[in-house]
Amino acid sequence: PPNATTTNVQKFGIKGAKLVQKLSPKGMTGLSRDKHDPNNEKVSPNQQTNRNNMNTTAMCQIYPNELEAQLEYNYFREWLHSFPLYRGKKTGDSTEDDNRTVGFFKGAIKVYKLPPPKGTELPIPNLPTNDPLHVLVRIYIIKGTDLHPMDLNGKADPYVVLQLGNKRISDKENYVSKQLNPIFGKCFEVEAIFPQDSMLTVQILDWDLVGSDDLIGETRIDLENRYYSKHRATCGLALRYEVCGYNQWRDPMKPTQILSKLCKENKLDTPHYFQDRVAIGKYCMTFSDEEVIAWNGPTTCRNRDEHLALAVLHRWSEIPKVGCKIVPEHIESRPLYNPEKPGIEQGKIEMWVDMFPMDMPLPGPPVDISPRKPKEYELRVVIWNTDDVVLEDDAFFTGEKMSDIYVKGWLTGPQDMQATDIHYRSLTGEGNFNWRFIFPFEYLAAEERIVLSRRESLFSWDETEVKIPARLELQVWDADHFSADDFLGAISFNLNRFPRGAKTSKLCTLDMLKSDTALPTVNIFKQKRVRGWRPFYVKKQNEEMELTGKVEAEFHLLTKEEAEQNPAGYGRSEPDPLEKPNRPDASFMWFLNPLKSIRYIVWHNYKWAILKALLIFAIFFFLILFVYSVPGYSVKRLLGA
Repeated sequence: PPNATTTNVQKFGIKGAKLVQKLSPKGMTGLSRDKHDPNNEKVSPNQQTNRNNMNTTAMCQIYPNELEAQLEYNYFREWLHSFPLYRGKKTGDSTEDDNRTVGFFKGAIKVYKLPPPKGTELPIPNLPTNDPLHVLVRIYIIKGTDLHPMDLNGKADPYVVLQLGNKRISDKENYVSKQLNPIFGKCFEVEAIFPQDSMLTVQILDWDLVGSDDLIGETRIDLENRYYSKHRATCGLALRYEVCGYNQWRDPMKPTQILSKLCKENKLDTPHYFQDRVAIGKYCMTFSDEEVIAWNGPTTCRNRDEHLALAVLHRWSEIPKVGCKIVPEHIESRPLYNPEKPGIEQGKIEMWVDMFPMDMPLPGPPVDISPRKPKEYELRVVIWNTDDVVLEDDAFFTGEKMSDIYVKGWLTGPQDMQATDIHYRSLTGEGNFNWRFIFPFEYLAAEERIVLSRRESLFSWDETEVKIPARLELQVWDADHFSADDFLGAISFNLNRFPRGAKTSKLCTLDMLKSDTALPTVNIFKQKRVRGWRPFYVKKQNEEMELTGKVEAEFHLLTKEEAEQNPAGYGRSEPDPLEKPNRPDASFMWFLNPLKSIRYIVWHNYKWAILKALLIFAIFFFLILFVYSVPGYSVKRLLGA
């Protein structure tokens, strides 16, 4: 059977293949399937992809509420009803009246008109014996959704408790910390004896460090009604019969055995199997050419009768008089209620139940529905260069437009932010970095989510698992040393689908980010390594994007094992260091390098003005010296000294 998560199937009961189609008489009195030519059917590329996926992926039915609440099953009360037995008189108070219940009478009360109509079975057919029935029950608990918060932080620590008769199973040790949508992924096995152990109670409790645990909600399932139902609610029918793989047939009875048993119980003739049809007495079911070809392939022909029988079981409701809907392989979403809050739903639990009689061969191992384990990766992002970054500041001495550029980025949140060094005094928006970011993370491919386990606060007892989108954020900033840094632009990458980079800076435009363009996209989990130019932008008040720069970046994705075999250092550090960038000589912090400031800022921009000032100062100095020296020299000459 398929892995039990709602990512593999759609809500509200969408099937993986249309096994049941309209039937028309053919030859003898019976049932046949309309045939069509798939080659003449027009389908879109997306429909064709979906069809191919449906042909290769096992799918099941998803019910939005309880299995017994479906119209076709009518709470499995076709003959077996439950009547509560009360002690004392009715008071009119619902709470007190519920406390008066001392047991249940199970049975059927039928009133017939005399003489009874023709065809009426007296008594009810296929009644069970009075002997106790031993049954192996497997309860698959997949997940809880929208649970009622029980803690002060608006969360809960849910775990599962099962009660069947005098047996109680608690999974308290495996509570899920701080979750209202916990994924349990557990299968519980318990032996039951009908009719004593007929009512299964599934409870979700909230774990508390101090004090007793609180009940979030519970749901009750009448297993005996399901077991004796004509809808065969013991083990759901899979859409396909497979003898191996993850969708291996899990019912101890094969489809041919199930069909033979149903025919015998309903006093029908033994089914006969042909290449393209199944005959049951005067009824005949035929199938489409596509199905017949699939069932008679090299690997499936030896189980042809099983495929045919399974197809008949899925169409059993079309058999006149005795036909009914057979329960398919399914997942039911059952509401949870708390007795202290009657009528108020406390969330839902997704689950299903299988039952197998102990007097028959036991089934195979239970389905593994344990939660998927995320895979560990390491994303290495090398920031090579930037270009055309907006110039935010004015130079202190010269008044020229400039920016002190640096780039920062994060993958799992701003708390894990990494930043390059600063390219000072960029006068053209160009920056050179050769700087490597390293982001280790755990990724769940089926959900396209990054999985984080962290403590929500310093006082948290244990870690909480959080799933976030796989998005890499890069931003370009202007560094200011006496005030807050200025944000210049950003770009966000969905690691599963992001635009392919441009080869040069001139080809890098905002058109690369528009969703309506036909530009190819990149999935880093498939391509592993990409490099190119991509635009930085900011959004205006009218939500239009404004280009504020360009970045040349390289993405390299490695698994944890590959990263350990080929280590790399952060920034430009060992191992596998990157070369230092070739930056202009004027790229430095002016107040930490006064000599360089004089050379590259003052002298470079005011060289001729300084020379002129020195020349004027020299001339003025000589004039003053001349005026100061002439009187004394003149007196000496006059006195003949």
